[in-house]
Amino acid sequence: MASYDAVADLPVRIDDVEYSRRERETTSDFTRVSTIIRLHGDGETGLGEDVTYETADHDALQEAAPSFDLAGDWTVDSLSAHLAARDLFHGRSPDQEAFRNYRRWGFESAALDLGLRQADTDLAGLLDRTYDPVEFIVSTRLGSPPSTDRIETLLARDERLEFKLDPTDEWTPELIEAIADTDSVRILDLKGHYEGTDVDQAPDAALYKQLLEAFPEAVIEDPALTADTEPLFDGHRGRVSWDAPIHGLADVEALPFAPEWLNIKPSRFGSIRSLFETIEYCLAEGIELYGGGQFELGVGREQLQAIASLFYPDGPNDIAPAAYNVPELDAQLPRSPLSPSETEGFRWSSTGGK
Repeated sequence: MASYDAVADLPVRIDDVEYSRRERETTSDFTRVSTIIRLHGDGETGLGEDVTYETADHDALQEAAPSFDLAGDWTVDSLSAHLAARDLFHGRSPDQEAFRNYRRWGFESAALDLGLRQADTDLAGLLDRTYDPVEFIVSTRLGSPPSTDRIETLLARDERLEFKLDPTDEWTPELIEAIADTDSVRILDLKGHYEGTDVDQAPDAALYKQLLEAFPEAVIEDPALTADTEPLFDGHRGRVSWDAPIHGLADVEALPFAPEWLNIKPSRFGSIRSLFETIEYCLAEGIELYGGGQFELGVGREQLQAIASLFYPDGPNDIAPAAYNVPELDAQLPRSPLSPSETEGFRWSSTGGK
């Protein structure tokens, strides 16, 4: 793990921990709440973002702040081990076990940012890599009842935009045809591996068949493979990608067949070690990667753009700037690709293309 080896021994001095809450309406009809984690030390501040989905968990984190002490001298690796042993939910049981990784990533990314700033360098410099311009696509829901309105509005702004869409059982053959006619869909997320969430989608062989035929070039993410649906992917396995089941390298190796695509969401991995280990394995195996987000409201979105810039800048990255995730679009929207304008620490401010 050359990448993790490069950051593991990076010193991190922490004097204080601080949290601040973010909140915003989204295009997916829910209010997104996240917590910005600030680690202060030696006159520098490292930022991370906890993207846990339950608002009550963010409230509880704020309440527990005075008793959560990380002060001391660490390395990235020793702090990671310490966080793995701590109860970051302070006695609460999160609705999903994956949320533990989301919160841990918030702390680990903040520590990496702090350590890099204290060392007066950035992540690219430490890894001996370069920040390249990042291609992005736009993820959007289509409303209920679904329509092409949002797609048409965005394409009117930028005809080159491409999309990641979440088909649902409300999609009719007529809607599928209308969407296909836009020739703008790169990824279809079937959400077949979610349980107990607002976005669960039960496997539907008829819908899967329509989608495979209507979008012959699209990447198909997270299908639920059942006795009825799995045969549909004979000859299409090279188009299948995975997201929700992937929290580390062991999950990649446990997939039902060797993948050719993976969606990398850093927060799903929890630790920097697990993230870098999985990315390096996939690059060595020729697996195509693209970034994915969790409706980040702050620095978390910049950090996953930074990771994409270093490792898979040309993928169909579902990491559009946050301006695309709000119901009312700004007058001016960044265009793909994004180019880095500031890269201190583990941050990646960007400017859009023309």
